[in-house]
Amino acid sequence: MGGFNSFVKLFMPKDRVFYSLFEDVAANLVEMGEVLNELVTTNDLSIRKDKVHLIERLEHKNDDYTHRIFVELGQNFITPFDREDIHYLAATLDDVADYIHGSAKRIDLYKVYELNDSIRKLAELISLGVAELYKAIHELRDMKNMRNITDACVKINSLENHADDIYDMAIADLFDTETNAAELIKMREIYQALEIATDKCEDCANVIETIIIKYA
Repeated sequence: MGGFNSFVKLFMPKDRVFYSLFEDVAANLVEMGEVLNELVTTNDLSIRKDKVHLIERLEHKNDDYTHRIFVELGQNFITPFDREDIHYLAATLDDVADYIHGSAKRIDLYKVYELNDSIRKLAELISLGVAELYKAIHELRDMKNMRNITDACVKINSLENHADDIYDMAIADLFDTETNAAELIKMREIYQALEIATDKCEDCANVIETIIIKYA
């Protein structure tokens, strides 16, 4: 199927290829978010390890998509919107993938057996955020349903604010209850990576809003 999609893309108008690539990135991020959710809801370490490896493969796949976007940007004079916006959107989407991967990797490397509600809730917010990004990015192709794009961006901003609140409470609770300095540092790094992933979703939403303001 992937080969057929690549064949079809050869015959697309070159400026339309960007939409297809961004949609591929968005779909890949949705899968990463779903796998992260599955990872944090199991205490089976072997299943967790498998999920971490899958997220790593998906992150590499995302790197490939991002590289292809940059290659297309370098080769094409005609683009569907500003080159700077294409570059920034690709970079911020790649950041989301990096922090999802970083969160999963830390959970695995630090051997955190009991994952608490704060971690699970942050992972859920990431998954919800990338799902909204997927909706918004699919609407960019024709920009006929501007309300759908703005609604998705508003939802992403709301999810990020919720993540900030959960992060703040989790850190406060961590300093109140954790007496082992090493464990405190481990948990703080996991919380930070998860929370930053929601920040990066908001960065993507901000770029998308900039694009629709310019071209709507």
